[in-house]
Amino acid sequence: MTTDIFENKKAPYICTPLTGKTKVEVLDQLEKILPQTPDLIEWRADFLTDLADVELVLALVAEIKNTTDIPLLFTIRAAHEGGEEISLTEDEKVHLISEVCRKTKVDFVDYETSNEEKFVKAIRSVSKENGKQLILSYHNFTFTPDNEEIVKRAKLAEQHGADIAKFAVMPKTQEDVLRLLEVTKTIDDLLDVPVVTMSMGDIGGLSRIVGWAYGSIITFGVGVELSAPGQIPVKKLRETIKLTQELVPSWE
Repeated sequence: MTTDIFENKKAPYICTPLTGKTKVEVLDQLEKILPQTPDLIEWRADFLTDLADVELVLALVAEIKNTTDIPLLFTIRAAHEGGEEISLTEDEKVHLISEVCRKTKVDFVDYETSNEEKFVKAIRSVSKENGKQLILSYHNFTFTPDNEEIVKRAKLAEQHGADIAKFAVMPKTQEDVLRLLEVTKTIDDLLDVPVVTMSMGDIGGLSRIVGWAYGSIITFGVGVELSAPGQIPVKKLRETIKLTQELVPSWE
């Protein structure tokens, strides 16, 4: 594994999002999330109304890190991959992520492989220089691509230097969910970096519970508000995964 958080191999690690639109909302959500003891916290900064205020963003990251030692993932999800509409250009977005890497103690940053290669390389460079782990991700809120396409994108993420490769896709059938689990095993065997996958929506809930058995190292659960369709409340998610692992120990 490429990061200290994964050394004890207690997968899956449960990550829960912060989706507040203001500083007050973000910190209020954080206060409610902490008693649920997630393994990671993702700040979905694309929800923040004043995202263009770089100093506000840096100060808020610092406040989150000063409040808890739970590892923090910083994400500005692109609108074309399911994120909120933001006023920043891609250059401005890359600048903001770079400033977060340089000036805060954030642990992870997320960026989409579908962005221009020059931007992906810039984020890889600045995150590596500042000791941040990079999740290179792909989200499809319309359908589940065929296995070959997912494998292709997984290889691309690794080629771009990802510390973790993430894939979130929308199933139309139960077969899509099972296929996603199958290809998760394929890319986990193929790549030298950890993999995170999930099927979204109500149909995809199974993947959030048993994805770990196929190699997915992180699963996302609801702390206060959803950041993607199909997320399960943290408490229920943890209990269900624990029961599954107890009943089928050979999968661990």
